[in-house]
Amino acid sequence: MAEPARVGWFHCFSGIAGDMALGALIDAGADVAEVREICELLPVGGWDLQAHPTQRGGIAATDVRVISSETSVVRTASHINALVGEARLPERVADRALAVFDALARAEGKLHRRPPEQVHFHEVGGLDAIIDVVGTCAALEVLGIEEVHSSAVACGRGMIRSAHGRLPNPPPAVVELLVGCPTFGLDVGLELTTPTGAAIVSALATGWGPMPPMTVVASGFGAGDNQLEDRPNLTQVVIGTTASSRPEGQPVMLFETNVDDATGESVAHAVAELLNAGAHDAWITPIVMKKGRPAYTVSALADPALGEQVAATLAAETGSLGVRGRLMERWPRSRLDQEVDVHGRRVRVKVSAGRVKVEHDEAVRASNLLGMPAREVVSLAEEAWRRRGDDEPVA
Repeated sequence: MAEPARVGWFHCFSGIAGDMALGALIDAGADVAEVREICELLPVGGWDLQAHPTQRGGIAATDVRVISSETSVVRTASHINALVGEARLPERVADRALAVFDALARAEGKLHRRPPEQVHFHEVGGLDAIIDVVGTCAALEVLGIEEVHSSAVACGRGMIRSAHGRLPNPPPAVVELLVGCPTFGLDVGLELTTPTGAAIVSALATGWGPMPPMTVVASGFGAGDNQLEDRPNLTQVVIGTTASSRPEGQPVMLFETNVDDATGESVAHAVAELLNAGAHDAWITPIVMKKGRPAYTVSALADPALGEQVAATLAAETGSLGVRGRLMERWPRSRLDQEVDVHGRRVRVKVSAGRVKVEHDEAVRASNLLGMPAREVVSLAEEAWRRRGDDEPVA
């Protein structure tokens, strides 16, 4: 059976802001100390993250505050991306944070007609907004949330004040960020959804609508700053497990080693020997190692039952002192090996759903025998297969 996925669903019935998203995740169980520790990897100081219990409309919630002495600092999108890159955050935290800031930069760039990397962030460039975004991504990681979903997003009406002066509500950046996302308006003269909140759900959510089917394991509420008359000013997150839609794959082992003292001919020979040892596939990737040395990563994908001999071949043929490996899954498509006639010569082809392919070595062998270019053999072989009328999906 496929392993269950851990899902976090944001319920934005009163909108969403960066501090509300972070507060909801902390309220649902993300440890504040762990979140703060991840955020402290950012190369900026002079801030503190505090979380306090509170209530909105009689519902218990968490109020998150980023305390900072910084004022009126304007950062570019490139500057913020550099901060995230320098921080050496956990990979998924960094990827998610960069996706959120990229969404913000693209929205602001379109509104101000500037390249995204040159956009100047005002409110969202402050330390509090940066910590809200990175903190939210860190809290998702602490809770082990693999998929983010969201309800339709509530927005207010009227006019609001910003660094650019008075703006319509919802702000233009929020509208741009929520293009393609389900939204609805409330007759509330407050900024219910901020650009940071809109960027978090628009960049991270992979599903929209009502709460997805799940076994609920936790939930929490993040508090907004203002009290609303007709509803609690909260963002809710519901966390649960749901069966993954990904089918169970074929287990395989990926073996790799880095070599910086081998010739192209020797690593090419290593690839051939790995295939002879039973690897499903083997390949070479050029890399740059420490001190700028050019090198190669030699990789092999193999059945776990053949792992020992493939790993031994990789070490022996590259002269490496060690080999690394990890268990993975793959989903190969069904295929058939067939033969067709090309000017009296039998040529093998591989047939899968909607596709026929001639192996290069087979095309070269036939081209030498027939005295014609290999590409012409490929074309004639594929045409011969289609004429047979056997071009049906392979079960």
